[in-house]
Amino acid sequence: MDAERWRMLSPLLDALLELEPHARSRSLAAMRAEDPRLAGELEALLALEDDAGTFLDTPLVAPLPGARPGSQVGPYRLERLLGEGGMGQVWLASRADGLYQRRVALKLLRPGLADPGLRLRFTREREILARLEHAHIARLLDAGISADNQPYLALDYVDGEPISDWCERREPEVRPLVQLFLQVCDAVSHAHANLIVHRDLKPSNILVTPLDEVRLLDFGIAKLLDSADLPDHTRTGARAFTLHYAAPEQIRGEPVSTLTDVYSLGVVLYELLAGTKPYAPRHKSDAQWEEAILHGDPMRPSQALQRRAEAEPGSAAALQRRARAVAGDLDNIVLKAMSKRYEQRYASVEAMAQDLQRHLDGKPVLARPQRIAYRAGKFLRRHRWPLSTAALVLAVMATALGLVAWQSRLALQDAERAQAMQNFVISLFQDAGEARGEAPLDVRQLLEAGVERGEAELERQPMARAALLGVIGRLRLGLGDRAEALELLTRQAGLLAAADNAPAGLRLESATDLGHALRLTRGAGQCVEHMQELQPLARRQERRLPRQAAGFHTQLGRCHRALGQREQAAAQFRRALALRRDRLPGSAGIAENMADLAGLEADAGRYEAALRGLEAAHDQLQGTVGDRNPLTIRVLREICALRARAGRLHGASQACAGAVSAAAGLLGPHHGTTREARNEYAALLEQLAAPTGPAPAQEQDFESAPEADAALSPAEDPAAAARSAPGPASPS
Repeated sequence: MDAERWRMLSPLLDALLELEPHARSRSLAAMRAEDPRLAGELEALLALEDDAGTFLDTPLVAPLPGARPGSQVGPYRLERLLGEGGMGQVWLASRADGLYQRRVALKLLRPGLADPGLRLRFTREREILARLEHAHIARLLDAGISADNQPYLALDYVDGEPISDWCERREPEVRPLVQLFLQVCDAVSHAHANLIVHRDLKPSNILVTPLDEVRLLDFGIAKLLDSADLPDHTRTGARAFTLHYAAPEQIRGEPVSTLTDVYSLGVVLYELLAGTKPYAPRHKSDAQWEEAILHGDPMRPSQALQRRAEAEPGSAAALQRRARAVAGDLDNIVLKAMSKRYEQRYASVEAMAQDLQRHLDGKPVLARPQRIAYRAGKFLRRHRWPLSTAALVLAVMATALGLVAWQSRLALQDAERAQAMQNFVISLFQDAGEARGEAPLDVRQLLEAGVERGEAELERQPMARAALLGVIGRLRLGLGDRAEALELLTRQAGLLAAADNAPAGLRLESATDLGHALRLTRGAGQCVEHMQELQPLARRQERRLPRQAAGFHTQLGRCHRALGQREQAAAQFRRALALRRDRLPGSAGIAENMADLAGLEADAGRYEAALRGLEAAHDQLQGTVGDRNPLTIRVLREICALRARAGRLHGASQACAGAVSAAAGLLGPHHGTTREARNEYAALLEQLAAPTGPAPAQEQDFESAPEADAALSPAEDPAAAARSAPGPASPS
């Protein structure tokens, strides 16, 4: 018996051997009616099997003497046979010439066959694989002809299992299975982009690695679309494709195209989803399989799963659940890919993959049955842009109207609150001016009177009353009346907590001011405890209320810093800094947060970094708001202190002079802050004028100057700091 005849008989013999004796007899009888010679040969082989159960252990095609474990083909040493097919053998081999260490899958032309067409296909596979470079295609590493004229291909050795075995072992849900199958589609699509059709897509040519990645193998019968047609073995008795996964045009011997691979992918996906092949002919002969592929209508994968559920009671629940997941879109996608007429299939593997991705994304797929609902859906899709544009315009208009109404309501509330505050403050000062006569105006008495009148006149306007308490509380903090400020700000927080619709901006300002007062009076721990409750609100309002949110993060950071929690403090300062840079680019708060971060550097003993941070903060101030800002005074005094402690007296002198000039111009020459800055400058000038140079204490470096920490202690609000005249070395 020649090799060609054996290749035709071998799959039929395998199928018969798997049948029970009575079923085998019926199948042989059916074959005898169609092809008596074929049936006779199979009966003879079965009789040999009965007489000598080991006759099949001896191959009809003798292996080449050199192809055995331990032998060498080119620079590779064979280790063990991985598999063999109609075209050749695949061996696990390792590099034997010492150039480098690597294990490969070595593909050899089938030993003992002299068919020039097979050798031609082998050469063609080498050309094909050399053109393919894809993560999911086994790479061609080397190719050549050994000393005994044996052609070989060295490919990536893929340590994996067929995708069907992987699915049977892992039993994945439908979604991860489809996601894995999309890798297969991506690999085949890449081959098509290089004008290559695989023509033998089946589970055994699709391996899954232990990392759940796909590798596509075996382009041995692939057709180069940009080359002249080579001898087509699909038209002979010795098929070069696998019948169960072949497209109708392959059975008929017609030209193949990329749509042939689309059909085979549909069959593979059917088997992976349903756990069975799409066709089940009564007789397992090639003729029956061909008839089923050419004319049979496969049932839907979901129906096949339902039948399996009926036949397998132990797995019925899981199979029914899977059938529900497959029914609908996936049924239609698989059957569209498996259409008998190739023009009814997907136009490409990429189109099939896009439909699968649409299913995963919950979007409508293109593969739908031709029903009224489907045609209506097509109308909607055909006009989807005008319809979706109209719907979008309506949605945008409705949303915009809602936002405008909401913003208008908030703006009206803010305007009413602001007007009430304005009228109240004007009347307060008018009454104070009339009542005091010739006596000087006492600010504290004025503020106390404001609180009393606010309680009476704004009784029915709780939000305006809360805003008033916040303003007076901040003024009290600026005057140094910390206990009184704490009491006012606590009352404000109570009013806001009792209100159902308190504005977010007012709540954030209240939490910031109360946190500041708590830090100064009862300790930073209570400050953090109070402010953390409103941290989610601050984050939600960062885009709408950037000023209030940034102030909140800054104050919370200072409370963390006072507790020695430098990492938490740095996170809050950086968040506030990023927010101000993004939403408030001209704000003095940017420099404020830069100074806060510099203070953290000093806390950690990194005084050089602290000084660089303060100098950068000063540059930021000059570039945005100029010198006429209370923060400028604070930053320059701290720079002066750090430079002096590092022995850099001339640089310190420049900073102190700048602080004096800024304080005098902004606060006046007789303000306490101006006097303190002037005293610091005078002391520094005395050191510069000393004939022996700076005192030893001033010559030490930063690492030996722990006093610098005091200059960078957590600062209060710059305006309040300027009013209350704190020195640079006095922590607030």
